[in-house]
Amino acid sequence: MTAYVALLRAVNVGGTGTLPMARLAELCTGLGLGNVRTYIQSGNVVFSSPWSADAARTALEMALTDELGTPAQVIIRTAVELERAVSANPFPDAEGAKVGVMLAQEPVPAAIVNGIRAPGGEQVLPGERELYVYYPNGMGRSKLTLPKSLGPVTVRNMNTMTKLVALTRDIPAG
Repeated sequence: MTAYVALLRAVNVGGTGTLPMARLAELCTGLGLGNVRTYIQSGNVVFSSPWSADAARTALEMALTDELGTPAQVIIRTAVELERAVSANPFPDAEGAKVGVMLAQEPVPAAIVNGIRAPGGEQVLPGERELYVYYPNGMGRSKLTLPKSLGPVTVRNMNTMTKLVALTRDIPAG
């Protein structure tokens, strides 16, 4: 069994894609996923499964699309991959709520940061399949525009990322 984190894109943000986390947990359990736990009302779920990451993502996207009546997108990371992304935080001294992690399906090309304008002094650095952004004035006040060329992505702040890593540690091995 592998411990996974599923990060739902555009769920419970700005009034779109409303899905109670209790219902998300039911959907996951109904798919046969084990040790299901959700975290905050923004589409974060940890679970264990013998499936590959692609199989888990596909099953979740299909179930969520049926539930929501609109195409759903899910970004999946193993517990190890998520912990690696947290450890790679290039802004370790910044307040966790001011560091956003844009999680992508595919590798992030280093050149993606070329030409990004940072109107509020934001700093943007690439990771493996992540783009890290330091928002000195907070995410909600930023006018930063990030590239859309990464395909489906979702953003979580470093506090959420750290909490999700901690939740995966509670999943029994095997």
